[in-house]
Formats: sequence, structure tokens, C-alpha cells
Amino acid sequence: MNFAFLTPGTGSYYCGACMRDNALAKSLLAAGHQVSLLPMYLPLQLDEEKLDQPGNPIFFGGINVYLQQNVSLFRHTPRWFDDFLNNSKLLRFVAKRSHMTSARLHGAMALAMLRIEGSHFGKELDKLIDWLATEKPDVLCLGTALQAGMIRQLKQRLGVKIICCFQGEDSFLDGLPEPFKTSCWNELRDRLQDADLLVAPSQFYADLMRQRLNAPDLPIEIMPNGIDLEGYLPPAPSSPPVIGYLARMIREKGLPELVEAFIHLRAELKHPDARLHIAGACTAGDETLVSSLKQKLEAAGLADQVTWSPNISREEKAAILSSLTLFSVPATYPEAFGLYLLEAMASGVPVAQPASSSFPEIVENSGCGVLVPPGDPFALAQAWHDLMQDHTALPSLGAKGRHAAEQTYSVEAMRERYLAQATRLVQIPEAES
Repeated sequence: MNFAFLTPGTGSYYCGACMRDNALAKSLLAAGHQVSLLPMYLPLQLDEEKLDQPGNPIFFGGINVYLQQNVSLFRHTPRWFDDFLNNSKLLRFVAKRSHMTSARLHGAMALAMLRIEGSHFGKELDKLIDWLATEKPDVLCLGTALQAGMIRQLKQRLGVKIICCFQGEDSFLDGLPEPFKTSCWNELRDRLQDADLLVAPSQFYADLMRQRLNAPDLPIEIMPNGIDLEGYLPPAPSSPPVIGYLARMIREKGLPELVEAFIHLRAELKHPDARLHIAGACTAGDETLVSSLKQKLEAAGLADQVTWSPNISREEKAAILSSLTLFSVPATYPEAFGLYLLEAMASGVPVAQPASSSFPEIVENSGCGVLVPPGDPFALAQAWHDLMQDHTALPSLGAKGRHAAEQTYSVEAMRERYLAQATRLVQIPEAES
């Protein structure tokens, strides 16, 4: 089969949808299928090897769509000029020094993308359709439901089957200013009807989106994410024990709660020597929070007990995960999935996570760790303390996590789930789809 993935990039920090689509595209290619991975808005930011397709352009480049939305002159510029503004290095440079992915600044643009027929982005849509018409994919996968405004035109002009993925849309839409927030939610509900298949990475997120869209009967297939297990090392926990965090260093991922739990573990629960290792993407906009948390640790006399590893490579990530005793990312928002849990599981590291969002589905199904009350750093600290006292439980939890990563959450397992759905789609006559 011939697949195309249209995946919004971030240009400056790691994104779960980017990593999912890249891993899936590489696995489909390795299995003998034709695959195109097409970045949208900004280049993909990955800590793993990107599917090497240097001839594939960036569509709806972030600079172009911003200018076309706000300045009429740029709605008529020639393609060679647009291509110049789509240069990957230029887009990365701008992304690192601006707020190109900030919801609060792009309400009008988000709504325009959902109502693309009446937008100023006609020539951008034409470029995408011209390219796809040459490639002739059987199935086009949209990396986020925020791209649903294009489905109607793509199907009418190309006749392609379209799979549309849910992945964190609620957080972005809720960050939009009014009246764009309400308008975008309403428009998204209507546009999703155009897709041939909607998929969500967890039952939790499928139910959440049905509720938020006020569409209780919206058909959504559950297709858990997977990761490439190559390169993850066997567990080799450090002594003294180390609690690890691997995600973007932001408030929404629960970083303040993590630090509060660690201080409680050492100061109140009197654990004598546990360490904390915080790793993950850290942009210029995240540094204020990180600085404040470092000051809090300094005031508690624990600054030298915490290691910070921002913007690490895949090899560094694997080494850090292998050295951990426990793993936690106490996210405080409705996390659709959480690839970082799979990375810990692939490394045989037990996890302690909030009993909320998608975490119970992963933790309970795999037996890879424990769940704690959400939003309670003291309960999290107690769970760490109890687990570190039980030296027989830790290896067993880690082994169960690795087994689940291999059997359920590998990229090969994700590929087979995806192929089963895609094969069914292309066999459905157009009148029935």
C-alpha cells in the first residue's frame, strides 16, 4: 500500500505525535510499503533517526501561513518565494525565538485552518494537493484532528482515504482566546464527520473528546501508540536510588509536583539518599519555571541531589533511563497517552503515575508500576518510598513493563494495528465509506 503522513512539527521541542508518525512510517517502509512523511507548519523535532526523504517539502510552512493570514501581499507570492520561507533552518531559527506553537496567539489562524475553504490559505492547500496527486497515496494519515478542516477538500479532489488521529487537541483548543475557542470546538465537531476513520491512542482520550465535542456517538477506534525498542538498554539501577523524569520541562507535565514530592521524600519521609534526575526538552520559554524549581531545591538543601539534563540525545536518554530506580511524570492535564511511559517500560523501569488520564490503561494493563491520587505530591512521595523499600517488587514491575512494551507497545505492534484498519478502509467501496 501507499501511505502518506501529514504531521505538524514543532521545530524546537519533541512532540509525541511526531515521534509516533516517524516510527510508524519507518516501520511501514521496512515492511515493504510506500511511505511519505510530510512535515506541516514546522520541521519535525525528533530524538531518533528521521525517515530520510529529503525531497519532501514542508507544507503550510509556519512563516508563510502567518504572513498569508495577516498580510494580503503574501497571498499572491510565487512558489519559489514560499519555498525560500519554508527553509528548515530558517523555520527552526524562528521557532526557537518566537511563539509559533502558542495557542493564545493563533486563534484566528486555528479557525481559518478548520474553515479552510474560506481562508487565505488556498495556495497552500493547492500545493499539498498537487504533491499528493503525483504521489497517489491510498491512505493519508493526519497527525492531529486540528487538521480536519482539510479533509473535505482532500477527499473531493483526490479521492484518498483519510485517517485522522486524536492527540492532545483539547489542551490547544482550550488555550485559544474567545471567540475562537468556542468556534473551533464547534467547527471541529462538524469537520470530523468527513474522515474515513478517527483513532485515539487511549480509551480515556476517545471518551474525553466525545464529551468535549458533545458528540457521544462519534465512532473512534482505539489504537495505542508504540515506539521503536531498538537502543533501549537493560536496567542497571544506580546506587543510591534515582527517581527519573523524562518529558518537556513544563508545569503541565507535573514538574512542580515532582520537585515537591522529592523534597517531601527527603525532608519528611527521611529517605536517606534518593536522587532525582530530570531530563527532557527545555525551550527558552521553559527556563523561568526551571529556574524557580532550582531555587526551591536550593532552599531545601537538595540542589546537589538533583541532576538536570535538558535537550538530550536518544543515546543519552537510553543511558539515563537504564540507570533509574523509578520513573514518574505526574502530568496534571488530560494526557492522551504519554510515550515517556513506554520509554521507561522499554528500559525495564517501574513507574509511579497519577491515577488519571490515560495512565491507568497503560499501568494496569501492563502491571508495570503503581498509581497514586492525582495532584497529590505527598502521595507520590509515599509511593516512591514504599517501592524503594520493596526490593523484590521493583525487578518484577520492571520486567512486566518490558514485556508489555515488546508485546503491546512496540512499533511493530502499532504497525499491525494500523495496517489492519487501513486495509479495511481501502477495501470499502467509496459509496459506503
